[in-house]
Amino acid sequence: MKKLSLLVGALLLIVAAGCSGSAESGGSNEGPLKVGVTAGPHEDVMKKVKEVAEKDGFEIDVVAFNDYVMPNKALDEGELDANVFQHEPYLNDFVEERGMELSKVATTINFPMGIYSDQYENLDNLKKGDKVGLPNHSTGEPRALMLFEEAGIIELKDGVGVEATIKDIEKNPLNLEFVPLEASQIPRQLGELAIAAINTNYAMESGRVPTEDSLVMEPEDSPWVNVIATKTENKDDERINKLVDYYQSDEVKTFIEEEFNGSVIASW
Repeated sequence: MKKLSLLVGALLLIVAAGCSGSAESGGSNEGPLKVGVTAGPHEDVMKKVKEVAEKDGFEIDVVAFNDYVMPNKALDEGELDANVFQHEPYLNDFVEERGMELSKVATTINFPMGIYSDQYENLDNLKKGDKVGLPNHSTGEPRALMLFEEAGIIELKDGVGVEATIKDIEKNPLNLEFVPLEASQIPRQLGELAIAAINTNYAMESGRVPTEDSLVMEPEDSPWVNVIATKTENKDDERINKLVDYYQSDEVKTFIEEEFNGSVIASW
């Protein structure tokens, strides 16, 4: 009986040790890395990243959203491990306004914003009092205004840069009426506007080809590069580092160049 008790005790120790090792290493209990993206190009690129990662036995669950708010909320609430849909100025404004602990870990791709029109084929055709659409969020508005200035239709106050608002328009020769709108809705409302600044992902979702259909596009060296974001406490996590490596791989860069023909630009 004594020998039997010793044997059972030894077996229990082995099982306990095995369970302890499993818990420490995480392993299969962690499941796929959940990454939030916006529908469209971000989703397409992340699916390619997922494909590259799978070759290495690394699982990614791609979760698509249709707005610019929920991916950060889901990340903050722990429903996602990372997200890829926003540039750094937007991330910084978002976390400051909502008190979230989210951080950039790497750059990804740039979507040059463009000016589009269903009425005109050239900005020279703009008329006095025409309505001009632009995104209504805190980084989309200055970005659009900077693009309008680059196109020569307005002048902004000196030095306003990424803080520009409609109130900072110093010269508006045609007395254009600027209409802030939800970014995702602008393509649907373009018929009611003379021109509008539209983010590349929403332009593409609406069937437009940015390099062909835009009247003006941001230059390739635009500072509005998108980023991978995660909770600040997880920014040095090994799985997040792997996500960065898979994303910034040569295979993904080639996919971007071949798939989007210059409408989407890799940052690495």
